[in-house]
Amino acid sequence: MKIQAALIFTAFSLFNPKPQSSFDTFTHCFVNSYHALPIPGLANGYIDDLHGIEPKDTIKKEIAFFNSIKNQLRQYKLTTLSAAQQQDYLQIKFETTMNLERLELEKKWLTYSPATVPDNNIAAIPDGKAWYAYLLKRWLGAAVTPDEIFKFGLSEVDDAHTHINLIHLQTGLDSIAFYRKINSAEFLINDPEIIQECFEQTRENIDSRLNVLFYPHQIPVVKIKQGPKELVVHTRGFYRDGTFYYNLSDKPYNSRQIGWLFLHEAIPGHHYQTSINEKEPHSNVQDLFFYVGSAEGWGAYVERYGKELGVYKTPYDELGHWEWDLVRAVRIPMDIGVNYYGWTDQQALAFWKKHVNNQDDIAVREIQRVRHWPAQAITYNYGAAQIAQWKAVLQVKLGDKFNIKDFHEWVLANISLPFAIARKGVFKDAALKTSN
Repeated sequence: MKIQAALIFTAFSLFNPKPQSSFDTFTHCFVNSYHALPIPGLANGYIDDLHGIEPKDTIKKEIAFFNSIKNQLRQYKLTTLSAAQQQDYLQIKFETTMNLERLELEKKWLTYSPATVPDNNIAAIPDGKAWYAYLLKRWLGAAVTPDEIFKFGLSEVDDAHTHINLIHLQTGLDSIAFYRKINSAEFLINDPEIIQECFEQTRENIDSRLNVLFYPHQIPVVKIKQGPKELVVHTRGFYRDGTFYYNLSDKPYNSRQIGWLFLHEAIPGHHYQTSINEKEPHSNVQDLFFYVGSAEGWGAYVERYGKELGVYKTPYDELGHWEWDLVRAVRIPMDIGVNYYGWTDQQALAFWKKHVNNQDDIAVREIQRVRHWPAQAITYNYGAAQIAQWKAVLQVKLGDKFNIKDFHEWVLANISLPFAIARKGVFKDAALKTSN
């Protein structure tokens, strides 16, 4: 506790810019002070978030710190700052708002001091709805409400069903024949070596066609490995430190998930975006923060380019993407329903069954996921939809001047920021490009 108090004192000692000091001095003080504070990151579940709450005195000092930041920001006019300074200003303002909201919730939590905490229902904890509304904004990096996101989720469910129906029509099969085919052994792979080869071939296909959508970037070759069973048991795959790991805990392996999964986790998804981001110039403010929602949004967005990148060679390859996109879409209203509207497991399962066929085993897992990890599952479709919306607006605005490679450069340059700020950066980059 003495060490913690010393850190807090150091933070306030460092954050003492003179009135009307330069904005660069202000940001320098902010970065040093922020480093000295015990600011928590988002945990893998709301219980861990609650367990990470600091003592009352620490919360009080952090509130004073962020209120001081809030007041300091008022002395600067956004229009007088450079583009880089404006980005820092907006990010500090966003973080200040989010932290003050968190701290008020934490302060109230300490007054309740419940003897037991429901470990699978944030809606049942004191101020549960307020906690969820905060987590939603924090995960999505934007000022959104649960009601808005619930409606968005329903539209995403409809969109996924529409694409699945269109693919069904492309096959020329009737409903019985179509569902018999996609549930047959035709798409199942039992040999691990063949699965590895399929992912490696996917990497080659994408590498040969990446220039259709992106300008050249020197990035390391992504490694492809079977993931450790204990780490991938609840996920199709994941990306970490230059390696794409795929999950073989479920055998046989459905070939329809190879394309979209590699696009999302590797190229041009997480590996590609991370590799480029590491080379981008960042301010000290930007280096303080990482927004998982933005990264997952990019990964989900690029899944839509499987045809252009030579991955979706048949309607069934593309179907794999929309089958999983439907799962992610259904999770959105289900997340809001469970954590904000107070749905029971039975209500959540009924909603799932209404929209997803023959995957009740996944439903149980996903219901538990949204209960323990509120709002995180929404990031994928929300982020992809944001980027797609930016693209649609700029296509109309720029007309013949719109270039998909330029657009992806603008997004990659800004996607490490909260979505509300990233959008401003993308549109500013577009305006600069077209004015030259």
